[in-house]
Amino acid sequence: MKVGFIGLGRMGSAIAARVLSGGHDLLVFNRTAEKAAGIGQAGAKVAGSIAAVCANRDVIITMLANDAALEEVTLGTGGLLASLAKGKIHLVMGTHGVDAIRKVTEAHRKAGQVLVAAPVLGRPDVAAAGQLGILPGGPKDAIDLCRPLFQVIGRRTFEAGTEPAAAAAIKITINFVLGCAIEAMGEAFALVEKFGVARPVLYDALTDGLFSAPAYKVYGKIIVDESYDKTGQSAVNGFKDAELALAAGASAGVPLPSVNVWRDRLLSAIARGDGGKDWAVMAFEQAKASGLR
Repeated sequence: MKVGFIGLGRMGSAIAARVLSGGHDLLVFNRTAEKAAGIGQAGAKVAGSIAAVCANRDVIITMLANDAALEEVTLGTGGLLASLAKGKIHLVMGTHGVDAIRKVTEAHRKAGQVLVAAPVLGRPDVAAAGQLGILPGGPKDAIDLCRPLFQVIGRRTFEAGTEPAAAAAIKITINFVLGCAIEAMGEAFALVEKFGVARPVLYDALTDGLFSAPAYKVYGKIIVDESYDKTGQSAVNGFKDAELALAAGASAGVPLPSVNVWRDRLLSAIARGDGGKDWAVMAFEQAKASGLR
């Protein structure tokens, strides 16, 4: 398959490498050109513009940091809307708001193009191993055309239906649950530490005695080791996801009171200069609030 790829941050680079390793004809573009060097050395072709990366491509994958970047790349001058051929697919794999996905979906529809939203579950190391969960939403025939890509990128797809916005809603909801779980673990570790319990003891009791899910194991270990500098998802991006959850809840008339605790803990970390650290740093904020650090 002839694939274009835009957005070569840590997650994007890992996904692009999987696409390349799957034997697909890969052409990449990044607004910061230096970030394309690694995948270019691995064998991908590097384009100099969005228009160039769209030339003769079946699918354009974007993995962008936020809604503003998605709208700029898609709707801006010389963007995907102006450059992608009719009938071709824009596969959006970043985490974006429901309203932003609806906006670009409708713009593509009017231009005779197709949008499939397929946000992913997992950290960059999981992406590099081809073990992401993928949440595709969009027209069934377009999703079917993307399946060879899903097979090399992830371990399983969880289909959201025919509306791309539904896929965005699922990803936002999963990040909401995960963010609240990390925040709750931060509170739990602070509480037992106040009683003289070593953090590894609670970690073992939680992950072997109660919650054996990868999220508790991965983020619980980060909290135990305080290895917040090993960033998978940054606090800044976690805060963005909290804002997306609040916006989705407001749009649908669904109160999400737990989001505010998660959001405020991340905001505190960002205000203290820890925005680039892993979003599990909210547990460090809890520890400081508890007089432990």
